[in-house]
Amino acid sequence: MPDKTCSILLCGACGRMGRAVAEAAEAQNCRILCGVDLYPAPAPFPVFPALALVEERPDAVIDFSYHTFTPEVLAFCVSHALPAVIATTGQTEEEEAAVRDAAARIPVLRSGNLSLGAALLARLVSLAAAAVDWDAEIVEEHHAAKLDAPSGTALLLGEAIRTARGGGEFRYDRRLARRPRDKGEIGIHSLRAGGIVGRHEVLFASGGEVLRLTHEVSGRAVFAEGALAAARALTGLPPGFYTLSDILFS
Repeated sequence: MPDKTCSILLCGACGRMGRAVAEAAEAQNCRILCGVDLYPAPAPFPVFPALALVEERPDAVIDFSYHTFTPEVLAFCVSHALPAVIATTGQTEEEEAAVRDAAARIPVLRSGNLSLGAALLARLVSLAAAAVDWDAEIVEEHHAAKLDAPSGTALLLGEAIRTARGGGEFRYDRRLARRPRDKGEIGIHSLRAGGIVGRHEVLFASGGEVLRLTHEVSGRAVFAEGALAAARALTGLPPGFYTLSDILFS
């Protein structure tokens, strides 16, 4: 990590995660230069209702807004040669294509979970999936107001299993299947209740053994800290698509 302070343009600055990033910035040797939010609110830095109004020149962009804003954020980053940390989830195929296109020109990190523990969990899940061919199931829990299901982290964990095994089909609902479980399927189940910040469990089961790998967070600060650390790391990297694991374990 460089010693100099990293200046940040924060998209979704007035939301819950935006406020958490702003609170964590100083401790991460970062400075929120300005923010963008569709509904600007008072903040200790300028907040604009649109990217087109931003004249400041940050070192990196962190986006905690909404997935429909992804192409616009990336277009701004490409036009200003800025690294981008995309922390939203639920992207459509078109929005995913925008991520891939931008990564050919700037460093882009997109993750639905920017905590150190989640990145480590994905690494452990990959190792376990490659080591044993046991049945794999994922259960994720979040607060009642979360819009997308399954979570981005659950999909990340599912992809870790699928990549380690060279394939596998995600199964979200067995209600209508009425048949035994397919050997290669990866079950993903979503729970929404109360104020749960985030909990993910990956279960591997054979005929006589069960292995459970679990990660749980109790506050949003860990996501904010991860986003800021990722932004700092990206400022020294060439164009490409990066994950938090790439930065932590490469």
